[in-house]
Amino acid sequence: MCNEIRTPSRIWAQNAWEKLEPKLRAECERTGSDLPFIPIQGKYRDCMMPHGLWWWTNGFWPGLLWQAYHATGDEAYRTAAEGASARLRDTLNAPEKLDHDIGFLFQLSSVLQTQLTGDEAARRAALQAADMLAGRMNEKGGFLRAWNTSPWADDASGLMIIDCMMNLSLLFWAAKESGEAHYTAVAERHAETAAKCLLRPDGSCAHIAQFDPQTGDFLKALGGQGYGEGSAWSRGQGWALYGFALAYRHTGREHFLTAAKRSAHYCIAALQHSYWLPLRDFRAPAQPVKIDSGAGAVIACGLLELSEHVPELEKALYTDSALKLLQKCEAEFADYCPETDGILGCGATMYHDERLANAAIIYNDYYYTEAVLRLLGKDVFAW
Repeated sequence: MCNEIRTPSRIWAQNAWEKLEPKLRAECERTGSDLPFIPIQGKYRDCMMPHGLWWWTNGFWPGLLWQAYHATGDEAYRTAAEGASARLRDTLNAPEKLDHDIGFLFQLSSVLQTQLTGDEAARRAALQAADMLAGRMNEKGGFLRAWNTSPWADDASGLMIIDCMMNLSLLFWAAKESGEAHYTAVAERHAETAAKCLLRPDGSCAHIAQFDPQTGDFLKALGGQGYGEGSAWSRGQGWALYGFALAYRHTGREHFLTAAKRSAHYCIAALQHSYWLPLRDFRAPAQPVKIDSGAGAVIACGLLELSEHVPELEKALYTDSALKLLQKCEAEFADYCPETDGILGCGATMYHDERLANAAIIYNDYYYTEAVLRLLGKDVFAW
């Protein structure tokens, strides 16, 4: 459009999208309705993890496809997205294998399918998934149980993690879709507990909070996937920032906005110190340098979300920071070659695990693409 405002962020995003979309198109042709995690020798494989369909990242590929379909209108993306989303609905047949990450699985597959196509089977499945997620609430502790088993505790029933802030969107969606307020009540209570037990006064956060599952009493915070107790695992910082900003969007409760701002300010300060490199942990030894590009993409999305909920004079702090972070991630980690799968390399699952270090993990690509499309105004709101 001739009257379109060409801001620096939009100029960058348009340039990135012109390189990104051909790669997504090539990946779609190769991968179709498979559910990839990381590329092996440059190519995606289907459900490669031992958990198969139930692996927590399996929603990100259909999420990518739905975003691409919304941005382009290309039916090839829709066909692949519908196939991948339908496959994930089969996870409901073995609910004992599902955990709190049922939100990630269904928010980016069946919920987006419902929004974009009105598919009734997808809607029913997403509401069933929301019921399962709400059923994980520990009423005495006020939190959604994270995993079914965990290496960080003999009894996983008392664990909550910061990641689950993103899964709350499934409950907020279900409340609006069904008119049932109890979904919102569960989501709000979990978010309040996270703000109290995981978010620290300086805006950093712990990964895991451990409770007595019988009494609901808070016991301690654990380092989890970060460097250690008291550290600041960067992807967890992203989950906190984005999750609290979304909680504010859905509830209008000011203390969630305050929590998002605290997390954002901690992230921005840490990233300025690292010259916008998304370190795996913002409170870890300077050497060796360990990177998690996925954390950078999640934080960027959170900053863009937060910018929509603050006064005009505050917006630039968050949008400019998001742009600097995205530009750094593109310059250092992006691979737009359509012959290979995976876009944003140098990902990591946790600080102390090098098995997947430097991988182009599927959630890196989802959040990077979401951020690019959001800057262009072409994204479908997924959360």
